[in-house]
Amino acid sequence: MEKVQLEVLGLSVNPASQGTYALVLKEVHGVRRLPIVIGTPEAMAISNELEGTPRPRPMTHDLLKNAIEALDAAVIGVFIHDLADQTFYALIQLDRNDVELDSRPSDAIAIALRFNAPIFIAENLLDEAGFSPEELEGVVDSHEGSEKEIEIEKSSPRTRREILEEYLQRAIEQEEYEKAAQIRDEIEKLNHE
Repeated sequence: MEKVQLEVLGLSVNPASQGTYALVLKEVHGVRRLPIVIGTPEAMAISNELEGTPRPRPMTHDLLKNAIEALDAAVIGVFIHDLADQTFYALIQLDRNDVELDSRPSDAIAIALRFNAPIFIAENLLDEAGFSPEELEGVVDSHEGSEKEIEIEKSSPRTRREILEEYLQRAIEQEEYEKAAQIRDEIEKLNHE
């Protein structure tokens, strides 16, 4: 199974669902992105680690890191290996006896960040659920501002077709018919691939 290395690009509030965030991952040697919807506690754990925010007491992910280290082990990687029923599945890989722990990707990534361990995904999953900014260029308005603040507006992994269909619906609702026609043409191209 081919693997692609990812890095955390950023977090953004998920406007489609209160209390959730979009964790946006980017392939290290490419431009594809992968949005994963996560809960508030996991978003805070990831954000705190990315920003180096000191915590007076160990949080859950810090506690797990401390426990792994106390057992004289280390996390050597995270592997997002499956997608079923719009849910990603990950493994936390330890350096002891090829141990792999089943995990939610958000928890796995929060722990990987604490160990400075690489994050990988099965290439077929990135092909299925990821997207490239160039794919949407000219079809949807680019987000103004930092690349770290990407808005993800649906609470599940999406294909390029689903993203385009959402933008088409929005363009129609806002009576932007020229834009809607461009998006419709892109969807038609997908139908013939």
